[in-house]
Amino acid sequence: MSKILFKDILTSKNIKTYHGSDVIVENPKIIQPIRALDFGQGFYTTTNINQAKSFAEKVSGRNGSKKNHISIYSINTDILKKLNYLYFDKPDKKWLDFVSANRNEIYNKKTYDVIYGPVANDTIFRTFIAYQNGILNEKETLKRLKIRNLYNQLVFTTEEALKCLSFCGEL
Repeated sequence: MSKILFKDILTSKNIKTYHGSDVIVENPKIIQPIRALDFGQGFYTTTNINQAKSFAEKVSGRNGSKKNHISIYSINTDILKKLNYLYFDKPDKKWLDFVSANRNEIYNKKTYDVIYGPVANDTIFRTFIAYQNGILNEKETLKRLKIRNLYNQLVFTTEEALKCLSFCGEL
């Protein structure tokens, strides 16, 4: 599987995105997260089916459920193109600072309808603290975050953005 960039999503007419959970999500909603996430509050999806499966397993384990569900959506790119979006096609300083601010719940700049970019390993809290305190530089921090090359997240942060998604079924 080749790496999908945001421009690939914008120009495709039949791209799918996946949401891993312990329930089927036919009608996505934006709910308050129970913990700080990479891109803040929103409905998280990915174009990588393996990542969605992995996330479903994590959610199932966290909730004590034995069910893993992958909800599948098609994306209406005509709507998506009209929205305010932010994308990171690779982990760089801009991505690092954005994720760090969101993970620490201090992001208070411009808001976006849709955000796309790499997923940081979930066990990164200490690494972000070391970066913020100047103990680690940008290069060492990115190395320690163990970015998964093909794993991405496509996050819909507004009700308007959710209109891009059409439920197609589940795996």
